[in-house]
Amino acid sequence: MQDILINWAPQETRVAIVENGAVQELHFERELERGRVGNIYTGKVARVLPGMQSAFIDIGLERAAFLHIADVFFGNGTSRNDHGPGATPPPPIERLIFEGQTLTVQVIKDPIGTKGARLSTQISMAGRFLVYLPQESHIGISQRIDDEGERQHLREKLQQLLPPEEKGGFIIRTMAETAAERELHCDVAYLRKLWQGIQERARDAGPLALLYQDLNLSLRVLRDFLHDDTARVLIDSRETFQAMQEFAAEFTPNALPRLEHYQGERPLFDLYGVEDEIEKALARRVDLKSGGYLIIDQTEALTTVDVNTGGFVGGRSFDDTIFKTNLEAAQVIARQLRVRNLGGIIIIDFIDMDTEEHRNAVLNEFRKALSRDRTRMTVNGFTQLGLVEMTRKRTRESLAHVLCEPCSICQGRGELKTAQTVCYQILRELLREARQFSAREFRILGSQQVIDMFLDEESQSLAMLSDFIGKPVSLQVESAYNQEQFDIVLM
Repeated sequence: MQDILINWAPQETRVAIVENGAVQELHFERELERGRVGNIYTGKVARVLPGMQSAFIDIGLERAAFLHIADVFFGNGTSRNDHGPGATPPPPIERLIFEGQTLTVQVIKDPIGTKGARLSTQISMAGRFLVYLPQESHIGISQRIDDEGERQHLREKLQQLLPPEEKGGFIIRTMAETAAERELHCDVAYLRKLWQGIQERARDAGPLALLYQDLNLSLRVLRDFLHDDTARVLIDSRETFQAMQEFAAEFTPNALPRLEHYQGERPLFDLYGVEDEIEKALARRVDLKSGGYLIIDQTEALTTVDVNTGGFVGGRSFDDTIFKTNLEAAQVIARQLRVRNLGGIIIIDFIDMDTEEHRNAVLNEFRKALSRDRTRMTVNGFTQLGLVEMTRKRTRESLAHVLCEPCSICQGRGELKTAQTVCYQILRELLREARQFSAREFRILGSQQVIDMFLDEESQSLAMLSDFIGKPVSLQVESAYNQEQFDIVLM
């Protein structure tokens, strides 16, 4: 069974999913940084670019949003993904869209850097088990459901719930595999009601109006995270608790009995050890109960996980010790991927095992631990180098990217030049400047560690250089400088 904890503050909502006393997932949403993906606007065409087969649409944001011909819905059942081989080519964008035109558009990609948001005119709205496509008429199935019999069963089950005159299409999500008919029926009703409200607002709204905004994190808990194994949803804010009660009463009535307002004196995340877990999830090293440990390094291209035995010597033999460490690591790695929300390419370096039987057992244990993850992933076997390669779909920023930024001192390298290295760099720069400029004296401004080294281990090197250039060199500590910073002042 699992508990879902919701910690609310005016600036930020945090959600922790806890199973058997261990944090399995962490979700953060900051009010000032809420994404716009899924939002539906009444936009106004600002400019059509025939050469790029695209248009700029004003939706009231700082920068105009971008609409490409591939994301234009044609109203004949053709979606933005239906332009493959054999498909009828779309008409040019200048025949579909003109400047000053008002369009209902949905954000499919948030603004990044200097680029505006990317839009689509094909509207889709996600429920818990279904995605509603109000402009279409077919029923699609998630690609993750690969059993053909199950796909057909789900399609027939949904069709029985829909009246013959039903307008609009649906995509059945992976979670629908275990959904009861009643739950599917509730999802259909919720999505229909949502679309009806959007249409009513669109009739009265002028250009640049926000017609629909995706649910905030606390309400998405009810839509996306709650399932039969959820025992309680604890909320430490009365306002959030009441808002969730109202939403559940209307759309997910089966969640109502499990909602609880936490009123204890001790902070909710402290009580369940979530704050400590967040700190651990930001650390590079993860200790295993056996005495082994993991080293997790997240880079731009991929994430690497290195497994080490550390101080564990509990096996009957060295091979047994390695095997037991790898088995424990397989479970911990799977949980760390969820907690840290690591995505993209992931390379795992388990401790080398001599027997094929041990390798297969570790790989099976790893796949079993990963099966609890809702995110799409692929896992390959051991490579010739003994590494396990896998991919995990990026659905949102990793925990480290949400909570941290690159170090202003090392710029994300994770290392600093030693004080001795900086001293030698200063000596070379001092010689260069002495040859270029005529000064009465040179003064070195540096951190305490660098100045201390010049006064101690490198005092002779500095004296020799001062004699060589024939000018006195003085030292000055700058407390605001980091270890790599320095300046040479001509006096």
